[in-house]
Amino acid sequence: MVFYATPVFWVGLLLILLLSVSLGLLPPFGMSGFIRKTGLPGALDVLRHLVMPVVSLALFYMAVYVRVARAATIEVLGRDFVRAARAKGLSSAGVVRGHVLRNSVLPIVTLAGLQVGQVLGGAVVVESVFAWPGIGRLAFDALMQRDYNVILGVFFVSSALVVVANLLTDVSLRMIDPRIGRA
Repeated sequence: MVFYATPVFWVGLLLILLLSVSLGLLPPFGMSGFIRKTGLPGALDVLRHLVMPVVSLALFYMAVYVRVARAATIEVLGRDFVRAARAKGLSSAGVVRGHVLRNSVLPIVTLAGLQVGQVLGGAVVVESVFAWPGIGRLAFDALMQRDYNVILGVFFVSSALVVVANLLTDVSLRMIDPRIGRA
């Protein structure tokens, strides 16, 4: 709940202070170092620069997913088919693997698909804090310069990403639970 209540930019600034300034483990900003590298060293450099932005954005959403997963699991554990599986003599691990996980993951997958648009919105703040060149920062800079064509392009690409994410969510829900597609 602490990470859910803490603003994303504040977590980002704290990560910069802790991991970059104090400990010197990760680079504080940008997409890559001053000296451009190619191949595997270049990819590792970009990954090092990507750690803090991903962690600061993921901590907020992880708090939500943990709460939803807990509530869904508790709800599924109390259902009749779980009691029937236990009555048949299945072990606790077998009941959880075979019956509980498949049914409790459905709300999490649905929530993840619905939050793609929110992640894009949160990325604007994270990209600004970490000076990361991304679609959110492009939209912000275009808005400040009143470049309406770029803003429309960003909205179109973002909308397409949300539609594709919702389609993938529906397909994955159908694969997880075949009963969903029956009408």
